[in-house]
Amino acid sequence: MARNICLRLLSMAPKTRAQLAEAMRKRNVPDGVAQAVLDRFTELGFINDEAFAEAWVESRHHGRGLARRALAAELRHRGVDQDTVRDAVERLDPEQELETARRLVERKLPSTRGLEAQARIRRLAGMLARKGYSPGLAYRVVREALEQEGVEVEDDFC
Repeated sequence: MARNICLRLLSMAPKTRAQLAEAMRKRNVPDGVAQAVLDRFTELGFINDEAFAEAWVESRHHGRGLARRALAAELRHRGVDQDTVRDAVERLDPEQELETARRLVERKLPSTRGLEAQARIRRLAGMLARKGYSPGLAYRVVREALEQEGVEVEDDFC
C-alpha cells in the first residue's frame, strides 16, 4: 500500500520526501513501513529533494518570475530542508533575478499608464513584492522603468 501511494503520487508530478511522508501519514501507513519505502525510493533515485529543489527554482523563477525569497518559502512549505533550500536558491544569479524583475515591470507597465506616478509605483512595487523581491530592488527597478518613460519619481517615495 505505501509503495503504491508513493508510485501514484510520483507518477503525477515530482514530490519531496516530506510530501510523500505526509501523504502516507494521512493514509495511516505505519511510520516504520513509510520510512522503509521512503528510504528505498531515495536509494533508487525516485525521491531526490536536491534535484526537486533545483528544478523548482528554475521552473518557478522563469515561469512565474519568483524571487529567491518566494522560492525559498515555497520549498520550505514542501518540506525541503533548509540547507537544500539555500543551495537551490543560491544558484539563482542576482543579475538574472534583477533582469527578471525588470521584465516583469516592463510587462506590467502599460497597464498602469493613465494613473498617477505614486499609484503606478505602488502597483508595480507591490507586484514585485508579492513575487518575493526586496523593497529596495523593487523600487529601484520601478524607478528605472518610470524614468525611462519620462516620469519624475520623487526621491523620498522610493
